[in-house]
Amino acid sequence: MDSQRNILLIALALVSFLLFQQWQVAKNPAPQAVEQAQTSSAVPAPSLADEFDPAPSQNSAAAKVITVTTDVLTLSIDTVGGDVVTAKLNQYSDELDSENPFVLLKNTQGHQFIAQSGLIGPQGIDLSSNNRPTYTVDADSFTLADGQDELRIPMTYQANGLEYTKTFVLKRGNYAVDVEFNVVNHSGNNATLGMYAHLRQNLLDSGGSLAMPTYRGGAYSTEDTRYKKYSFDDMQDRNLAMNLANGQGWAAMIQHYFASAWIPRNEPGTNLYSRVIGNLGDIGVRMPNKTIADGQQADFKATLWVGPKLQDQMAATAPNLDLVVDYGWLWFIAKPLHWLLSVIQSFVGNWGVAIICLTFIVRGAMYPLTKAQYTSMAKMRMLQPKLQAMRERIGDDRQRMSQEMMELYKTEKVNPLGGCLPIFLQMPIFISLYWALMESVELRHSPFFGWIHDLSAQDPYYILPLLMGASMFFIQKMSPTTVTDPMQQKIMTFMPVMFTFFFLFFPSGLVLYWLVSNIVTLIQQTLIYKGLEKKGLHSK
Repeated sequence: MDSQRNILLIALALVSFLLFQQWQVAKNPAPQAVEQAQTSSAVPAPSLADEFDPAPSQNSAAAKVITVTTDVLTLSIDTVGGDVVTAKLNQYSDELDSENPFVLLKNTQGHQFIAQSGLIGPQGIDLSSNNRPTYTVDADSFTLADGQDELRIPMTYQANGLEYTKTFVLKRGNYAVDVEFNVVNHSGNNATLGMYAHLRQNLLDSGGSLAMPTYRGGAYSTEDTRYKKYSFDDMQDRNLAMNLANGQGWAAMIQHYFASAWIPRNEPGTNLYSRVIGNLGDIGVRMPNKTIADGQQADFKATLWVGPKLQDQMAATAPNLDLVVDYGWLWFIAKPLHWLLSVIQSFVGNWGVAIICLTFIVRGAMYPLTKAQYTSMAKMRMLQPKLQAMRERIGDDRQRMSQEMMELYKTEKVNPLGGCLPIFLQMPIFISLYWALMESVELRHSPFFGWIHDLSAQDPYYILPLLMGASMFFIQKMSPTTVTDPMQQKIMTFMPVMFTFFFLFFPSGLVLYWLVSNIVTLIQQTLIYKGLEKKGLHSK
């Protein structure tokens, strides 16, 4: 098998991979928005509807939205219900070179994405969508001061002899926000209630493209299922209802580079649930009720992750939360590649340079296979006259032809598949690196040099894809071929053009990897052919 056929194999594998990704997006589309049947806040899963009391609100305090700012987060919290209605990520810009921070949670007319939490049950205070508590809070804004590592924002409410305190706990450099409820019972009777927490978002299209298929929707983890997506389409088909026997798990809404998740804390028997109301989808956790005797108190706690997909921080926040960085079915290759890429970047200080270094490492490790590939190709070319004579002698007897060919290969010590192995090894590495680069928030808005200001975006001037296509053309020209069929020759000639077209829309970091890989191939090809010429094996 010669280089041209190897290139055709790569092309077919690449096209198949891209079509498979697009088919996955098409197979599970998010449903189109329908007319909203209910726009106000509603709480837990439909199976808990009997807990709600439709009585009118007894609140008298003035509602407002407070602002909480740390080094990494700026949250807007509505005192009605204590919902997080806006979350800005202070260290991530909205667009390249923009001074505006990226907004993950929002409550705009066109897109609602909020984090809700509350208390339900017989003595719960989040009784219905229009009957939620209005908390009292000491100030309109809170800021983590220099030298301060933790910021606590208590919000209070009293009703029917019970004192409710909802406290948000934020820490420096951390995207995990603890939400704690403390309930003190002075009612003269037992009080029974439990905590819920869910993420609410419009049912949006999953987005993405052929070159970059991304996912937006729900996901969850249990003790039995480490990570599973639960799309908006799934939510419309059926409500999620799962029990966390040991309390270990979470429910999340994820998107490209960013994620939000509710994690229950030390609450065995917590339920995961989802529901759809109009064009809004909820996914969250419902912790079991607690009964508080008169004169006693009880605590409820959950953690809200709202931030980028930082694997180390997410793994430290909850088991398997880092799996929202979805590397696909080749995660066992992609994860080590991302780790190695991160280690290299920590030394060189530039993600583009790190990609170049990684390419040299990968191709260097594959050099023995590459050398075996070209040696096998050279031996196959030397056997072409004997194979042609064999075809003329045997004619149409395919079985005899196959037997004598295998005998010839055995005698000449030639492996006809020797040229294929490096290709089949390179494609999983390419696909794994594709996912590693696409899922790495660290590469978002990371510059390389010159005109490449964002390695996660396509080359704005298409220079890298054109250089990549040119390098493929030179590889073809350097590679001898036994292809004589005119149609196959045209396909081989057209291959660099097709690859260039595909790579026009790929992230520039991935194109950089493929370009450098081609350059390394040209260097290795030159060195190997010179060695083969000395042995008399290389001839065009």
